Amino acid sequence: MEIPGSILITGASSGIGDALSRLYARSGVILFLSGRNEERLDSLAELCRSQGATVKAKLIDVTDLTAMAIWIGECDAHKALDLVIANAGVSGGGQGIGHGLDATRQILATNVDGVVNTVLPALERMRERGRGQIAIMSSLAAFRGLPGSPAYCASKAAVKSWGEALRVQYATDGVRISVICPGFVESRMTADNPFPMPLLMDGDRAARIIQRGLARNRGRIAFPFGTYAASWLLDVLPPKLTDWMVRNLPAKE
Repeated sequence: MEIPGSILITGASSGIGDALSRLYARSGVILFLSGRNEERLDSLAELCRSQGATVKAKLIDVTDLTAMAIWIGECDAHKALDLVIANAGVSGGGQGIGHGLDATRQILATNVDGVVNTVLPALERMRERGRGQIAIMSSLAAFRGLPGSPAYCASKAAVKSWGEALRVQYATDGVRISVICPGFVESRMTADNPFPMPLLMDGDRAARIIQRGLARNRGRIAFPFGTYAASWLLDVLPPKLTDWMVRNLPAKE
């Protein structure tokens, strides 16, 4: 499996971002990593360096359009980006926020604006040189709005549709775009969920699935299969039926 030589990952200081960073870290690879927790980000950077990778870590807020554009431009100028993984996101649980106006705006700002702020600066540079790959982190929650996490579901549905459209739009320009739709993955985000999580998998296994899917240029990388099938079914069944099915699902705190 060919490993990209220059990789940028947002939200690298925890969860899937952390696992992907460790998986891609090796001699000959330069990793541009961003996150919100300086201690965890620095620790990850040192670990990846110990595996042979060159690492440039940046503490940055993905909702800051100007700062993101500058940072991505600097990274690309240092070494042309082969792969950009727009991974940073919040769920609403464990963030000290609920589901009111402020919470909804925060979730949408991070999960939608943050993805846009990551993808567009890289996308234009990749288009100009006719090569590159972008991965957008969505979720199986994108397939059906759930009453316990309306803003989260909406944000993931937005970037899923956006990424699917961009994939077709930029295919002839040599840019490969994939949308990643994980189910429950062990992370600081899911650790606060006060309800059972079917088919919960560890971050390392999720990262390997994502890496294989990206190497094969799959348009949608959705897993695990059982949860994906259930999410897809909720999407295609009539609302009269699915409203009843999801009415009593637990909410995030």
